[in-house]
Amino acid sequence: MTRYFIVPGLGNSGPAHWQTYLEETVPDCVRIQQQEWDAPACEDWISNIDKALHGTDPASVVLIGHSLGCATIAHWYQHYKKPVKGALLVAPSDLEAPAYTFPATGFSPIPLQPFPFKTIVVASTNDEWVSFERATYFALCWNSELVNVGDAGHINAASGYGPWPQGAGLLKTF
Repeated sequence: MTRYFIVPGLGNSGPAHWQTYLEETVPDCVRIQQQEWDAPACEDWISNIDKALHGTDPASVVLIGHSLGCATIAHWYQHYKKPVKGALLVAPSDLEAPAYTFPATGFSPIPLQPFPFKTIVVASTNDEWVSFERATYFALCWNSELVNVGDAGHINAASGYGPWPQGAGLLKTF
């Protein structure tokens, strides 16, 4: 049986966010909690992923990242080298862009090594936190399938992504 682990981005995902919708509707889906959502340290966030997965067969795990959660998954894999079943990486923020001035420590540079498991990068053509070109570059480096959702902003609640059937459908491909 597949187990789904949600890895939110900066500030967590609120009640109207598609990650919350998945958490509430997909069986065996849990959110990985962080102690510090607004000024995160990469080391803490990746450690919490590893703790959350402890005792779970990695071959049954699909990680679901959004925004900073995508970079967190890349750092987690680079550090722990634990292959999982797959990862859905939605709107991976470009932490190296000048516009990204949030107090996130240790997330840059973004790891660019290919994942040895199935990954899907979902990107928008008008995301304020990552250009489509940069999201495409991440997908190429990570050996990920790229899904272009068009003009969808940051693919979050503010962009109208609460219940997101396309995202739920992508989970079925794992």
